[in-house]
Amino acid sequence: MTDSDFISFKDMCTKFDVTPRTLRYYEYIELLSPRKEGRSRFYGAREIARMKLILRGRRFGFSLEDIRQWLLIYGEKGTQEQYRVWIDLANRQLEVLTQQRDEIETAIGDLRALRDETSAILSRMDEDGENTKSA
Repeated sequence: MTDSDFISFKDMCTKFDVTPRTLRYYEYIELLSPRKEGRSRFYGAREIARMKLILRGRRFGFSLEDIRQWLLIYGEKGTQEQYRVWIDLANRQLEVLTQQRDEIETAIGDLRALRDETSAILSRMDEDGENTKSA
């Protein structure tokens, strides 16, 4: 790779809309390994691809440790094993997200019912001309 194939720390933050703190943390926990020259860091195609995977994994709700372990598998066992692990992780996360969705749908239904009940009570109070404090 030539120097033109690398981007700076600042450009990496801008490209992925992350804070410097986030990028440094990803390096600290060994998700990213930029080329270092003195205090400067430079990111090549490998690190850019890894960053895309990290952010996609976070969007899907995976923990950073899950992502880190998954990325390590590629280096240790290759693509085929990485794909197998990815399917297991995806299945697990789909179950979590489905459960969260179901809980949110239940909460929305309960909130709508309570709102409608309260609205009906208020309408009856308005019809009766009630203006009392209670509760």
